Amino acid sequence: MTLPLPTPGAPLEHYVSTAPFDPMQFETMSAGQTRYYKASQKRLMWWKFKRHRIAVVSGIFLLFLYGVVLIAEFLAPYGLHTRNVDFIHAPPQRVHFFNDGAFVGPFVYGRAMTLDLNTLRRVYTEKKHNVQPIRFFCQGDPYRFWGLFPANLHLVCPAIGGQMFLLGTDRLGRDVLSRIIYGARISLTIGLIGISISFVLGIVIGGFAGYRGGVVDLLVQRVIEVLQSLPSLPLWMALAAIMPVTWSPILVYFGITIILGILDWTGLARAVRSKLLSLREEDYVLAAQLMGARSHRIIGRHLVPGFMSHLIATATISIPSMILGETALSFLGLGLRPPITSWGILLTEAKSVSVIAFYPWLLFPMIPVILVILAFNFLGDGLRDAADPYK
Repeated sequence: MTLPLPTPGAPLEHYVSTAPFDPMQFETMSAGQTRYYKASQKRLMWWKFKRHRIAVVSGIFLLFLYGVVLIAEFLAPYGLHTRNVDFIHAPPQRVHFFNDGAFVGPFVYGRAMTLDLNTLRRVYTEKKHNVQPIRFFCQGDPYRFWGLFPANLHLVCPAIGGQMFLLGTDRLGRDVLSRIIYGARISLTIGLIGISISFVLGIVIGGFAGYRGGVVDLLVQRVIEVLQSLPSLPLWMALAAIMPVTWSPILVYFGITIILGILDWTGLARAVRSKLLSLREEDYVLAAQLMGARSHRIIGRHLVPGFMSHLIATATISIPSMILGETALSFLGLGLRPPITSWGILLTEAKSVSVIAFYPWLLFPMIPVILVILAFNFLGDGLRDAADPYK
């Protein structure tokens, strides 16, 4: 329905339609449009996140890894410290399904070890006649589940009296696959605990700096600039080196976690500060101030929830840096120490070039580190795009 353009000086009532309202003259929304306009902010973010296929796959992969962390003892074929002295530096074994054309199921061939007197290296040869079926849901090395309950049930086990080293063994004859599974518990959880500390510090310090402004903001910004100007690795090494050698492995673990969390809050604090500088001038903040609300309540109840999705995306991207920090410190011998096992500690076996040349399977712990870092980065990108209202 189109109305004529008004003429200067003409009465306004001449241009007001007196015809009855006909709803069919206007375009009605489809069911999909109605569903979109009635959706909540969380649902809109979920729909946008699902369109980011790589981020979804990365999230599923990370959920799988953290599920592995919960039942590491059950999934590992061997115990964490189980040694096989007859198979030191044994290369990975292949899983076979057919033997002489007949289907047997998953199995590995037995091995015989001989010593090369010229190079003093152990040489392992497969014995084709020695078929060792892989057992599932079997009883193997005893363990204490999460250090609390004694058990000996494993998902996979070698044949009785046999061996199964799918990723080879180290210099003490310990299964590399089992130690990678156990090491995931430390390497993955240290990132979550560290980001929790960093998250709290970033919101509290950056929040008050952005909300208060003035001298508080100036001091916080100078502290952030000083911390960000220091090289990360030497600073981590210096702080890790001052921890007493008499500390237990658990205390060292929490010490490394706190160090990583304290040093990683600066980026998050700057993101919080920049957001609060723009939001503190909004009308609802003035209304809360007039009602007598205190600063911490305004920040925690009114300002921070408004951009929590952006904070979660930023925190997700920060987790890989903490995992890499722990790996680097442990690799250099300044982080966690045995008997605690992490991926960084496992990589200390491959410090020497000659060891890598002769036993390249000792670099396998590097693969989960790379995959986890990429997964967290892709997940963070997906969350950041989903939280962006302009995309």
